Amino acid sequence: MSQKEMLYEGKAKILYKGPKPNTIIQYFKDDATAFNNVKKGTIAGKGIINNKVTELIMIRLSQLGIPTHFIERMSDREQLCHSVDIIPLEVIVRNTVAGSMAKTFGIEEGTRLPNPIIEFSLKDDDLGDPLIPENHILALELAQEDELIEIMDMTAKINVFLRGLFAAIGLELIDFKLEFGRLTDGEDGHFIVLADEFSPDNCRLWDYETGEKMDKDRFRRDLGGVEEAYQEVARRLGISLEVEDEE
Repeated sequence: MSQKEMLYEGKAKILYKGPKPNTIIQYFKDDATAFNNVKKGTIAGKGIINNKVTELIMIRLSQLGIPTHFIERMSDREQLCHSVDIIPLEVIVRNTVAGSMAKTFGIEEGTRLPNPIIEFSLKDDDLGDPLIPENHILALELAQEDELIEIMDMTAKINVFLRGLFAAIGLELIDFKLEFGRLTDGEDGHFIVLADEFSPDNCRLWDYETGEKMDKDRFRRDLGGVEEAYQEVARRLGISLEVEDEE
């Protein structure tokens, strides 16, 4: 492949200019970070797994009528996506108390919530991605009211589907984080689509029988077996881990 033009490098991915207008290439790295980039490391093969898991999830959600920026997987670590204007919010869904929620409110981790919670945080590493109420989002014009309604509606539908998907393979979806963007439509302006990724990097998955953590918490908390946990999630989803075209 000819030299690609890099647009942005983040903690887990590199974005390149795509081969067609208004497209980008997402390259998934093995780099791992936690606690707002304080802890750094490498999870061998993580980029390949996250790329393939994201592909599967995005395709399934598209089939359900959830619009996404995903076009196709190009290689083990790369996928072609529509270029979108990312809304600077992280949309967090909590089905069970874990992580920062347990610490903030002094609730025992693992406490199941009677109803899922959808909350927002400002996407700003320098500020530590603080929680932001909906009225602040509107006042700061980060998103319009109709966009927030649409995002929350899509997020609720995504949660219902993903909880069922993972329950079918013996995993409990504890919580997860999503990002959305505006995809330009030549005639109608723009519309909201699911962007970024969905992988063990941005969700918590616990084994239903053992309670074993099968996500990046194994890296955050020095539990060991990080690579094996990511591989097991992929295997349960029916994803082949055979390397096709590793660079």
